[in-house]
Amino acid sequence: MTMLERKDTAAAVGPERGRLSWALVDCWNVTRRSLTHYQRQPIAIIWQLGFPILSVLLYGYIFGSAMKVPGGGDYREFLMPGMFATTMTMGFMNTAMAVVTDAGKGVIDRFRSMPMAPSAVASGRGVADLVVAAAELTILAATALAVGWRAGGGPMEAVGAFGLLLLLRFSLIWVGVWLGLLVPNAEAAGGLYAIAFPVTMISSALVAPSLMPGWLGTLAAWNPVSSTATASRELFGNPVAGGGTWVEEHALLMALVWPLVITLVFLPLAVRRFQRLSR
Repeated sequence: MTMLERKDTAAAVGPERGRLSWALVDCWNVTRRSLTHYQRQPIAIIWQLGFPILSVLLYGYIFGSAMKVPGGGDYREFLMPGMFATTMTMGFMNTAMAVVTDAGKGVIDRFRSMPMAPSAVASGRGVADLVVAAAELTILAATALAVGWRAGGGPMEAVGAFGLLLLLRFSLIWVGVWLGLLVPNAEAAGGLYAIAFPVTMISSALVAPSLMPGWLGTLAAWNPVSSTATASRELFGNPVAGGGTWVEEHALLMALVWPLVITLVFLPLAVRRFQRLSR
């Protein structure tokens, strides 16, 4: 549909409603395109799940007997919510790689030349990645059940925990979109793993912050990944290694606040970066 036809339609239904309607349609088209890519190349999802599944086996079975949870509890029960949070966090790198690959192939320029909503590229990518993240989380949870992990809380608490994990992933999608539009090529995007890896490691995902050196433990406790990991452990009914700090005692609150802050910062940055790309 041409821009003139869109303007005529918007005038018929009202300018605000018309713009919103076409923004939703454009968002869905970008989402469908991204999901079609995964449908045709399912190996991409399998590859993304390879690292967390191997990490579960590595930490749970090889290092698990040497790890301890302050206050007691099975380390494998402690580990699994942390691995869920780690998988959701590392996913923003997959977003960045997908965006920079599209940019390198000229797909982004093609989108910009079309009469589509400027927000559609970011929002469509976000919706598609959230759907994929839900699939990844489902497969990883099945893996956790297979190795003996169990959620000791009730069904509603478990649903809430998975909701917090997806909320973290949703907020980090916009970080990935922004980085994907910022870096010049896929090779440069690959170097971003040097940033993503410490973000997940310096957290309570694998080790309690109270077992780290003082300054490092404080940094890990205030990591958004730690808040989501700790809050999900509480909801799952798994061992929680609280260190007594304010942020750890209010993990559930911060698991809601951190994603909101990240989204409010990086969603506008992603849309603005798309709008400012040179033709």
